Amino acid sequence: MEKRINLFAKGQSAIKPLFEIGMHLKKSTLGHNLLELVFFRASQINGCAYCLDMHSKELRAAGEEEYRLYGLSSWRETPYYTQKERAALAWAEALTTCKVTDEVYNAVAAEFSDEEVIDLTIAITTINSWNRLNLAFPNTPGTYKVGMFG
Repeated sequence: MEKRINLFAKGQSAIKPLFEIGMHLKKSTLGHNLLELVFFRASQINGCAYCLDMHSKELRAAGEEEYRLYGLSSWRETPYYTQKERAALAWAEALTTCKVTDEVYNAVAAEFSDEEVIDLTIAITTINSWNRLNLAFPNTPGTYKVGMFG
């Protein structure tokens, strides 16, 4: 593979808004672990190895149980996730695959406030952007350190 642009060295001004969204989300009422689960699931769907490495490390550092990480790709078939997490994961899958239905929207709206649905939607669209950026301008999986980006 030919060497690609280092996004973090050359694209700082372009990606600054994504970091600002991340700062907004840290202040949201969604919670760190819920956001990280959603980020991890979207990254699984998108096949972003760097993001999978990052978000699995963040989840482990936050005390997430290993079995919940291992079962995330089949969350519908496991008893490990709360109803709120299930609604968030379904919403993440729907937005990531562009298959949003009224049923999935109603489920997420039943579990979250209007502001939280907006923040969750922004979080999902942001991780999808990061996934695509990391696929276009790859970082080496395994190099992420917990808290590296704030």
